[in-house]
Amino acid sequence: MTSATKPGLSGAAFATLLLIAFMMGANHVAARTAFNHGVDVVTAVTFRSLVTASVVALILWQQKVALRFAPRSRRFLPLIGVLIAVQSVCLYSSVARLPVALALLAFNTYPLATALWARLLYGHRPERAVLLAMPVLMAGLALALDVFGAASGLGAQQQWQQIGVGVAFALAASATFGLALVFTQHETAEVDGRLRTFTTMSTVGVLAAVVAFGQGGLHLPDAPAGWWGLGLLTFLYGTAFTIMFTVLPKLGVVGNSAIMNVEPVFALVLAWAVLGQSIALMQLVGAMIVVVTVMWLGLRKK
Repeated sequence: MTSATKPGLSGAAFATLLLIAFMMGANHVAARTAFNHGVDVVTAVTFRSLVTASVVALILWQQKVALRFAPRSRRFLPLIGVLIAVQSVCLYSSVARLPVALALLAFNTYPLATALWARLLYGHRPERAVLLAMPVLMAGLALALDVFGAASGLGAQQQWQQIGVGVAFALAASATFGLALVFTQHETAEVDGRLRTFTTMSTVGVLAAVVAFGQGGLHLPDAPAGWWGLGLLTFLYGTAFTIMFTVLPKLGVVGNSAIMNVEPVFALVLAWAVLGQSIALMQLVGAMIVVVTVMWLGLRKK
């Protein structure tokens, strides 16, 4: 695609994308704060998803979006909602166990998961760029997670005893999100993005609420900091999604632009400032490798 058919981002579009990335990173730092003060993962997902669904419902009503679904979309939208529910629980479970930035870095391998699912389910051969990026992403992630325990001095076995469950949750979130993206592209592409977001968030919120009350009810914060965390994660997530589906289309920017993959960088800085989390220099190098590679994949000309 030539530059004549693929114009560069405007300043407003670039700033908006960075704002969304910042809010998404801050959302996970707020979530970790809530988890540290009595909130459990399912409660956080319930609040976040139902409030976001309510906000998007108001947008649908205000903008008079037609509620039309093709038969095939009606079959796949509930499945996508279930996948996003699983992804949400898995990612927040990882954030609760790992430094926030590392959880997000492991999750950000989802372009590889997406390519794998597209190959398995639809026979799409991965692009050469994706194949080239795979070993680079894995090497960067290995450095960031300190998989051999070199930075921590614990050794591989003890390091994996500390991070193994958190990494497994992050990779599970990556796999389910990649599958949801593939189904969204191939089975529900004709559905309005705002409507698709409403159905997805509604499904996630209802499922999370059912699980929460099936386990004895919501686990609310036990300290003011927890209420701040729960309120902020809900506000930040809902606001980011609202901007994504109202402002970005007017700027001519696709909502899932690769620029937003700087989210782990914002999370790294915020987690250091708010939570006192830090990582070693070697891990920081690995984190930068992951972020740059994912951005290259998303911004390359096709």
